Amino acid sequence: MMNETKVMEFVLTGFSDFPDLQIPLFVFFFLAYLVTLTGNVLLMTIIRLHRHLHIPMYFFLSILSFSETCYTFAVIPKMLVNLITEEKSISFIGCAVQMFFFFGFGGTNCVLLTAMGYDRCVAICKPLHYKVLMNDRVCSQIVAFAMVTGFTLSLIDTYFIFTLPFCGEKEINHFFCDMAPVIQAACTENNGIEIYFLIVIFIFCIFVVFGSFVLILLSYILIFHAILKIPSTEGKCKVFSTCASHLTVVVVPLHHLRPKSTYSLEEDTLISVTYTVVTPLLNPVVYTLRNKRVHLVIQEGLERKLCTWMR
Repeated sequence: MMNETKVMEFVLTGFSDFPDLQIPLFVFFFLAYLVTLTGNVLLMTIIRLHRHLHIPMYFFLSILSFSETCYTFAVIPKMLVNLITEEKSISFIGCAVQMFFFFGFGGTNCVLLTAMGYDRCVAICKPLHYKVLMNDRVCSQIVAFAMVTGFTLSLIDTYFIFTLPFCGEKEINHFFCDMAPVIQAACTENNGIEIYFLIVIFIFCIFVVFGSFVLILLSYILIFHAILKIPSTEGKCKVFSTCASHLTVVVVPLHHLRPKSTYSLEEDTLISVTYTVVTPLLNPVVYTLRNKRVHLVIQEGLERKLCTWMR
């Protein structure tokens, strides 16, 4: 019988192949994380303090900002520590907790983006019924559904993955505990790993990623159909501008759907950087700069502060 010892920790080897880039990567990721946190806190504060922004679209946006703050917090701080220290280990429990919160808030974000698409669809296609269809109770129920859905599926996936047998000293060729590299670290035959991988990815993608994509696509088909009925070009542009920010930041991680034959850990690491660092950075920037109401609130606040300083 082969001696097997239960794994107590993993070693995250992501970015280890680039020793000369550890400090530059740390600086880039730290600044990106700082901008992300600042942008999300700014958005949440603006929406909270200005009553004319207390409408469903901005309610969902504030919840999305909070969720993305937690989403990035699950991964980036540990990644930053690993970039500047020799110790790159993470405990078995810590790895499971990181995966649970990362995919929990990631799934929540997908459902929230879908809800924001639905909100724009109702506002444009059913403007007279908007206040009835998108009242406070409905919005709260949608947010609760988003969190329950995201964390329920995350709990199932995390439990499923971490009940696999792990033995010996294990390295994870990634900068955080993502599904694929953790499953590949399990002590099972290749066929077993492939089956587990497909089941977990199928559950997450079908119920969250692909489902969100289909519903967002359906919402915008209805929106474009309604816009085409508007006679004036100016009216079309005005209506479309109300959902331009949301459309800009809808990035669905379809890379989970690619088969193993095309799977590359190096490629996956680079793609993971986009949805753990770049996309969360893009969202508050886009909603701050492209959203006219938020932009006007920030401009008025800055002008008020400037006038106070000049007195």
